[in-house]
Amino acid sequence: MAIATVNPATGETLKTFDALNAGEIEDHLVRAEQAFEEHRLTSFARRRELMLKAADLLEADQDGIARLMTTEMGKPVTQARAEAAKCAKTMRWYADRAEELLADEYPDPADVRDAGAVRAVVRYRPMGTVLAVMPWNFPLWQVVRFAAPALMAGNTGLLKHASNVPQTALYIEELFRRAGFPEGCFQTLLIGSGAVEDILRDPRVVAATLTGSEPAGRAVASVAGDEIKKTVLELGGSDPFVVLPSADLDKAAQVAVTARVQNNGQSCIAAKRFIVHGDVYDAFTERFTARMAALTVGDPMAETTDVGPLSSEQGRSDLEELVDDAVHQGATALCGGRRPPEHRAGWFYEPTVLADITPGMRIHHEEAFGPVATLYRVADVDEAVRVANDTPFGLSSNAWTRDPDEQVRLARDLEAGGVFFNGMTASHPGLPFGGAKRSGYGRELSGHGIREFCNMTTLWYGPEG
Repeated sequence: MAIATVNPATGETLKTFDALNAGEIEDHLVRAEQAFEEHRLTSFARRRELMLKAADLLEADQDGIARLMTTEMGKPVTQARAEAAKCAKTMRWYADRAEELLADEYPDPADVRDAGAVRAVVRYRPMGTVLAVMPWNFPLWQVVRFAAPALMAGNTGLLKHASNVPQTALYIEELFRRAGFPEGCFQTLLIGSGAVEDILRDPRVVAATLTGSEPAGRAVASVAGDEIKKTVLELGGSDPFVVLPSADLDKAAQVAVTARVQNNGQSCIAAKRFIVHGDVYDAFTERFTARMAALTVGDPMAETTDVGPLSSEQGRSDLEELVDDAVHQGATALCGGRRPPEHRAGWFYEPTVLADITPGMRIHHEEAFGPVATLYRVADVDEAVRVANDTPFGLSSNAWTRDPDEQVRLARDLEAGGVFFNGMTASHPGLPFGGAKRSGYGRELSGHGIREFCNMTTLWYGPEG
């Protein structure tokens, strides 16, 4: 893929960039190594000052960076503004809490004596330069939720962003530079995916984090494993949205629409499979389908648009193939299922609800990355759990029930990194985020996220002190 800004609402190529050559990549690696030696020794107070400055700058830039994100990948500009605000909030969250989250720990004195020491300390130390391979769908948030904790921990970062959001990627590097972080502390590498392996194998890069597709995660994890370097992976998702008889159906249907079409349906944690108890299936389906059909599809820069274009022509073609395969095998399109005829330019696709899904359909097992929902009718909570878990993914899940026993059962048995009861799956700086099965491993956000790229060091002091 060329490194270029292509407006998905029009298909127009607005700006192209040359990939870095080997010498330029080497210069970035040298700067990252030098920056780490300086940054790792800074105090938490100094890092806090810099991170808060970055948050202030981002807030001042909010409208401009929102419009840039919308231009590059097509999300409604209202959602892009919210993404920028969330990033600033997360920067402040880590600025205020990093020192506490990484505070020294003191083992039980009795255990220390048994180990032959008079005292011991567990300390979290920064690891070095971490390579971040990030996707286009949340081009600011995906980076900041790694960068804020990594920088506050004393690490440095190299960003290989998706090739269709180069201007957003360059903005992030400039943001941290303007905030006063040491030169080279966080750098954007405009490179293709073919250059990732050599960078990850470089001894100056100590670890990697990736958010993206399963094949991309497998490739990065394989190289990192060969080099014995740590990775955190957040991969695809096909999240279930379980609706049981005690649910508030009006609220569930309202949230279901947002959960499916947020970011034009291009979110790993978007609800995709709607698993509904037979007693309320018809009532929920009527509400949900009516709301999906009523969404406004159009110019993502318009304040009233609900759903903009998909990020690429290939992305729309992939989604169309899944829908066409399902319909050919007997699925029923209750609404949508085509390109909107009024939008001949750009990569738009109608919000779609598919019923009568069977296991032989590709969409039953593959992630639908766009505004397409699949409906399943189940007889009881046992069947709901079976259908929910019948996927190679396990990122997150939604469950709508006010029955305490059902909540206990679903919390125990749903195979996912999170279970959100009577509300929409969301990421928050105070909550660990990550998945199970082929959705990846490791955690971002919260104290767990900031410790992922720290060297947990045991300090042992013998009788001599």
